[in-house]
Amino acid sequence: QVQLVESGGGLVQPGGSLRLSCAASGITFNDYNMGWHRQAPGSSRELIAVIATSGAKVRDSVKGRFTISRDMAKNIVFLQMNNLKPEDTGVYTCAARRYGHDDPDYWGQGTQVTVSS
Repeated sequence: QVQLVESGGGLVQPGGSLRLSCAASGITFNDYNMGWHRQAPGSSRELIAVIATSGAKVRDSVKGRFTISRDMAKNIVFLQMNNLKPEDTGVYTCAARRYGHDDPDYWGQGTQVTVSS
């Protein structure tokens, strides 16, 4: 059974930091690229960071503030978020997409991040 379990969300003041984790089980980590998606209130879900064997990319709106990384030994993917802004508020969900597939194969349940003073 495949599970993606996120943790690390919460309430933070503008300018603060959070580190999200996504622990994956039931998949061969090397066979998947891993992404973090964000759904802001009233908006559709968007991919904000992805990491694969070829490297990592983040969306322009979070470049310089967010970093995606993964621990291949522990099957965990991280999203380090610094200098958070109110517009970063949303539900953050990790997803696993098998190489060669167009869409994610598996999703986590999501974790809420709220940036507010």
